[in-house]
Amino acid sequence: MRQVCVLGGGRVGSLMALDLSRSEGFQVRVADISEANLDRLRTSAVEPVRADLSDPAEVRRVIADADLVIGAVPSFMGYETLKTALDKGKQVVDISFFDEDPFSLDELARERGVTAIIDCGIAPGTGNLILGHLIGRLDRVERYRCYVGGLPNHRLWPWEYKAPFCPNDVIEEYTRSTRLKERGEIVVRPALSEPELVDLPGVGTLEAFNTDGLRTLLETVDVPWMQEKTMRYPGHIDRIRALRETGFFGEEPIEVPGPDGPVLVVPRAFTSTLLFDAWRLDPDGGREEDDLVVQKVMVDGEKDGKAVRHVFHLLDRRNPETGDSAMSRTTGFTATAAARALMAGLWDRPGIVPPEVLGQNEACYRAIFADLEARGVRFREHVEIP
Repeated sequence: MRQVCVLGGGRVGSLMALDLSRSEGFQVRVADISEANLDRLRTSAVEPVRADLSDPAEVRRVIADADLVIGAVPSFMGYETLKTALDKGKQVVDISFFDEDPFSLDELARERGVTAIIDCGIAPGTGNLILGHLIGRLDRVERYRCYVGGLPNHRLWPWEYKAPFCPNDVIEEYTRSTRLKERGEIVVRPALSEPELVDLPGVGTLEAFNTDGLRTLLETVDVPWMQEKTMRYPGHIDRIRALRETGFFGEEPIEVPGPDGPVLVVPRAFTSTLLFDAWRLDPDGGREEDDLVVQKVMVDGEKDGKAVRHVFHLLDRRNPETGDSAMSRTTGFTATAAARALMAGLWDRPGIVPPEVLGQNEACYRAIFADLEARGVRFREHVEIP
């Protein structure tokens, strides 16, 4: 029996824990500081354990007997929890999407003889897997484009948006400069730049804009043109730009009047606090809380001397029976599929492994997408002549 420890019992972490607990041969523990998160799991086969995961000693305690660690902590904690798990010689699948360079931990993972599959969600994640798979199938890959969006099914004023994760992490997408690949060189553009309208079956027209989602792809693959864009309902860019340009996302404290005199306020923290309720997706809500994830991945290349374009479409919605959001499903099930592939021995090379590298292993790619299909996360592929 394999012991799995999930670090973080939020919406995605709890879904992953429950999914793995239903797989034969796994015993699953979830560690979280939130009693509310742990209470949701007490009637399941999952063992809930309270732990402050910002403390490396606590992380070491809860993973001590684990064969596999799943990292699902907030991004600002992700690097240190991964480092701690690797130092203890644990196999890891991580979806914390931290900002630090994951390859700085590659030597540690190799020294300990373990694998860490990182960034293994919907985006980054599935698009990277697809690109890696096609790098192995095509004679040459020229261009990679990934369009992805998590959206409420019902457009409610004023935002027509719900955040499937912390608003501060969403705000980061709107402020951090975007790195693209053009003619083989990395170029930098502002976030929210190069907007375009995209028509998608089953959804309608969305607006897409640059976000910094290529991450490890900028280092691991030799593809001359690469771009990732986030999609929202039309009008979202103007609303966010108004907040950004007015200073609501600023990180330097400003002085504002208070009842007992001036007080210092960090605009971004203030904005994130207000938006937490406005953007909160209630997992126990009714139809108004339904969400969807839509993704379009396009890979242009050459096969047998002919230009080809592989196009992958995904449209996933909240599961009305379980209440699992589409973002939780598409992120969490990708990670648990990778975890099962790792535990089955389909990948046995130690080190830091991003999804595009994993996708070049045919057995891993097929196992992961078969797992997603079995859980109702279905990609449609077709080939075009560009």
